[in-house]
Amino acid sequence: MSAKPTVLKLGGSVITNKEKPLTPSLPAIERLAKEISRANVSSLIIVHGGGSFGHPLAKRYGIKEGYKNKPLQALGFAQTHQAMVALNKLVVDALLQHKIPAVAVSPASCIVTKSGRIYTMATEPLKKMLPTGFVPILYGDAVLDSDLGFTILSGDQLIAYLAMSLNARCIIVGIDVDGLYTADPKTDTSAKLVNHVTLRELRNMGQQIEEAKVTDVTGGMFGKIMELMPAIEKGINVFIVNAAKPKNVYKALKGEQVSGTLIEKG
Repeated sequence: MSAKPTVLKLGGSVITNKEKPLTPSLPAIERLAKEISRANVSSLIIVHGGGSFGHPLAKRYGIKEGYKNKPLQALGFAQTHQAMVALNKLVVDALLQHKIPAVAVSPASCIVTKSGRIYTMATEPLKKMLPTGFVPILYGDAVLDSDLGFTILSGDQLIAYLAMSLNARCIIVGIDVDGLYTADPKTDTSAKLVNHVTLRELRNMGQQIEEAKVTDVTGGMFGKIMELMPAIEKGINVFIVNAAKPKNVYKALKGEQVSGTLIEKG
């Protein structure tokens, strides 16, 4: 490959209404497609979350825990995957409308996990797509697992794996808050945005979160960041921005000044 790719994650909480199952946020998808088109990044790969499409079905059928020989579980796997395909189509269609050569890539057909971790992935097609100018669009998905039978692969684990496999320039994570906070900004007015953090500082922060037994947005956020640590250790910077705010993703892709959290190896 020529130029190092940028890996962009669009959070499910941004592109769907998480309060209503199978409900997309079409204005957000349209706006983000426009911002990505305007940014005109030379080499880009996009991964999006499931939000209200993938999570309710996966939870109902216990897909993440693996095959338990329960009635209808295989059907639940198929329905979860198909829901993600439907959301992916909305994202790809919006990108195509804005002249981006987006190509859907189904994780279920190219990834096998082992105890929930990516074990094998056919990355050759992606390596061919990027220098040709295509923009691969992947997503968190129900996938086959060599130990569990099947499981749920998170978009967060996927972006770290892709960034390392494709020697990415950076990872941009678009979520529904401004970045990593010292507490849950949705419930704690004293919460402060962490603008910059190193891997060592992040590990210390994680220990504090664990000791405090935090289970809110901050704890959930740290869980996402934990998935990204292997990529950060390889020297791939991670920038977290609020994709629900107009122009933030555009600015992040262009390398312009924007509020968020930059995570570096240090």
